Amino acid sequence: MRAVVLGGSVSGLGAGLALSRAGHDVVLVEQDATPLPPDPVEAFFSWDRHGAPQVWHSHAFLARLRNLLRERAPDILEALLAAGANEIRFGENLPPELQPYEPDPSDEDLVLLACRRITFEWVLRKQVLALPHVAWHGGVSCRGLVAKPDPDSGLPTVTGVRVETADGARKVLDADVVVDATGRRSALPQWLEEIGAQAPEEEREDCGIFYTSRFYRLRDGERPPGAAALVAMDLGYLKYAVFPGDAGIFSVTLAASKDDAPLRRMMQPESFERALAALPPVQDWVQPARSEPITEVRNIAALQNRRRRFVRDGRPLALGVHAVGDAAVCQNPMYGRGCSLCMVHAWSLADVLDEHAGDPYAAALAFDAVTRRELDPWYEAAVMSDRDAREVAAAQRRGDPSSLDDKPDPSAPVDPRAFMRSVIQEGLFPAMTLDLVVLRAVVRAVNLLDPPQSLMGNPDVIGRVLAVWRDREKRERRQQELGPQRDEMLRILDAA
Repeated sequence: MRAVVLGGSVSGLGAGLALSRAGHDVVLVEQDATPLPPDPVEAFFSWDRHGAPQVWHSHAFLARLRNLLRERAPDILEALLAAGANEIRFGENLPPELQPYEPDPSDEDLVLLACRRITFEWVLRKQVLALPHVAWHGGVSCRGLVAKPDPDSGLPTVTGVRVETADGARKVLDADVVVDATGRRSALPQWLEEIGAQAPEEEREDCGIFYTSRFYRLRDGERPPGAAALVAMDLGYLKYAVFPGDAGIFSVTLAASKDDAPLRRMMQPESFERALAALPPVQDWVQPARSEPITEVRNIAALQNRRRRFVRDGRPLALGVHAVGDAAVCQNPMYGRGCSLCMVHAWSLADVLDEHAGDPYAAALAFDAVTRRELDPWYEAAVMSDRDAREVAAAQRRGDPSSLDDKPDPSAPVDPRAFMRSVIQEGLFPAMTLDLVVLRAVVRAVNLLDPPQSLMGNPDVIGRVLAVWRDREKRERRQQELGPQRDEMLRILDAA
């Protein structure tokens, strides 16, 4: 088939790679006209990707993605490693409390990629554009779909896209299948209505956060502190994470409620640096003797979890067009799942089109089923986590003691959600530092190797977590090891 893929970022490139490898002719349409820089380092400093501002924020390339490349595109994985990406294997540099390390056969799959988003996209584009049967159209924007009625179902069948070049010229690109990989800002609902199709059912919910990121580079001869793995902590009012990358470059991200106006000062460089200095797990990374900032502090807000359905009452809205990645389902980027899930989604589409060749109706239904299986559980987990995080952050802004690190009132009625938060904060989190079985289970779920509900469905893991939780009064509080309370953080920001 001839496939037109709209969007030349990770989702579009993933779709182009998978469809090309399946034997289809691929036309990639990207609105940004900037050419590919000569190498990833130059790309980091000069690649103008104004159509994809998220490239300048932290990203995680999880084990699910690494394993997909290992199995379906080993040449891409090899090219990423050659460009400086590093593999972080479970079991490396564990603390003494988790020694001796007893490997499990499944640990061979538990390997992350330490890589910057800009490097990942640069390698992917270079490799995909070198493939036979792939054409690239940069500086070209999609203006709508071209369709005709399907003689059997009567549904609009997409036969091409209307595009406009940078100089204003307009033309039609014919297609047997169109893939929308234009991300969160996808206009596909409007395009479908224009060809007489129903608009997709859509649900959306505010993530409730802003986040702010900065990139740093290790100084010559310096190495990352401790294990070169993700640092991710949740203080209730503030989430923070360190993301190691390639070429000695790493990023730090802070996230807080968008309604917490005093914390929005962290969007400014001096306040951002003061906040990092108050977070013990981050301090070692950003010591001036070890690293230096190499970018501005970059901010992003107005984030939403959103899900669109392109099948209604068991009937596709249109034939010959499919939405991949964030164009179909997007979630809070703080969870770091976006690139991994969009690549899984893209390869799944290629498999569906191969399995249902010549039957676009069956392909539409099959791809909807794949989306529900692969993306929906993580979307629903993100929505629930965000709702809980908003409640906790609001309670901390009110100064509600039950949301802080104080002992709750034993005479108060039991709140199931508060109980679960306590189990997570004072059971699961400390158990990850004490019990290798718990740590492995959590890391597998975080890396999309097990479904999000797997932890709660594992009696052995739950038993180990509850055992740690029952001893919570015997352990010293770990709050100061992770970061200050909100009122102390506000005093630190006041000083800035």
